[in-house]
Amino acid sequence: MERYIGTISRGVRAPIIREGDDIVDIVVKSVLDAAENEGFQIGDRDIVAVTEAVVARAQGNYASVDHIASDIRSKFGNENIGVIFPILSRNRFATCLKGIARGAKKITLLLSYPSDEVGNHLVDLDTLDEKGVNPWTDVLTEENYRQLFGCYKHPFTGVDYIEYYKNIIKDEDCEVDILLANDCRAILKNTKHVLSCDVHSRERTKRLLKEAGAITIYSLDDILTSSIDGSGYNEAYGLLGCNRATEDTVKLFPRECQPIVDGISKAFYKLTGKHVEAMVYGDGAFKDPIGKIWELADPVVSPAYTSGLEGQPNEVKLKYLADNDFAHLKGDELKEAISEYIRHKGDNLVGDMASQGTTPRRLTDLIGSLCDLTSGSGDKGTPIVLVQGYFDNYTK
Repeated sequence: MERYIGTISRGVRAPIIREGDDIVDIVVKSVLDAAENEGFQIGDRDIVAVTEAVVARAQGNYASVDHIASDIRSKFGNENIGVIFPILSRNRFATCLKGIARGAKKITLLLSYPSDEVGNHLVDLDTLDEKGVNPWTDVLTEENYRQLFGCYKHPFTGVDYIEYYKNIIKDEDCEVDILLANDCRAILKNTKHVLSCDVHSRERTKRLLKEAGAITIYSLDDILTSSIDGSGYNEAYGLLGCNRATEDTVKLFPRECQPIVDGISKAFYKLTGKHVEAMVYGDGAFKDPIGKIWELADPVVSPAYTSGLEGQPNEVKLKYLADNDFAHLKGDELKEAISEYIRHKGDNLVGDMASQGTTPRRLTDLIGSLCDLTSGSGDKGTPIVLVQGYFDNYTK
C-alpha cells in the first residue's frame, strides 16, 4: 500500500514537571499514552525529543542572584567590570545582570549595535545610514546614542533596553557607564577586567581581548560552572542558556543529559521493541524575517542526543533531477527513475549538483528547530515532541 504522508511532528502533552521527577519515565509514559489514545504506532527511527526546560526543572538546576553575585566577586574582586555584548532580553539576561551588578562596584556595559547577537535591535540600519554612523568603527557613549537616536523601544517588547539594563545595575547600588560598539577591544579603554556575555562568538571575543592586553577575562560559560553554596550549576555552559525563573532566580541549562536520552531510547526498546532515537532540545536555529531575531540564544540546539542523530542529511533535490537528469520523462517512468536514483545515491553528496539547495545543517539542529516550533514557548503544554518519518525518503 502506497504511503501518502511523510514526516509527522506531534506535540505530546505531559504532566507539570517538578524537581525530583523521573524525566525518563514521564517522557516514555506520555508518548505511549498518546499513541494508545490517539491511535498511532511507535516505529523504528522515530524521534522522541524533550525540551531542556523540563529536564532542568526535574534536575532542580536553579541558581539565585546571590549565587551569581558570589561567583562574580570571587572572579573579579573589586575591579570595574566590563560587561560586554549581552543579548537584550528580560528572560535571558536581566536576572543574570542583576546578579552581576550585585557582585560588582562598577560596571561598564558595552552593547553591540544596531542589534545584539541574536537580532534584537537598538536602532535600525536605515537610521544608522541617515545619521552617518558606522557601527563597525564608531564607539558611542549613552549620550551620543540619545542625541542621535533618542528613545528606541523594542518593537516586540516595548522596552528601552539601554534604560532597562542601566536601572537594573543602579538598583543594585552599582555604578554604571554605557557604551555602544562592535569591537570588543573598545572596552579596554575603560577597564581591563571583562565579562564577555556573547553566546556564539565568545571564544573569538576572549581571544581578541587577551591579545589586546585584558587582564581578567571570563565569559558567561565560566560563571556557575560548579555549585555555589548549594546552587545549581552547569560545568559546560555556566550561565549560558539560562532563563528567568523568578525575579531573583534563574533556571540553568540542564546538565548530564546523555543518560536521559539513552534511558529514553532503552525504555522504548524494552517496552515496544522499536529502536527510537531521543534528544534534549532547546532553542531552534532559525531567524524571524520580520523581527530579524535569530532564535538561538542557547549555546547549542541540543545538549544531548542518541548516536543515530549524528551527522547531516544526505539528500538529493527532487526538482533538480526532474528538471535535468530526467527532464524527458513523466508519470510513472519519472517516478521510477527518481526512485532508482535515490536508492543508489552515494553516501556523501557534498559537491554533487543533485544535492544543491538541500540544507547542509546538522540533523540535531534541523530536528531541534522542528521540535521547538512544534512545542512552542507558551501555553501549549507539550514539552515532548514525537517526530515520525523524518528519515524516510521518496522511495519509502
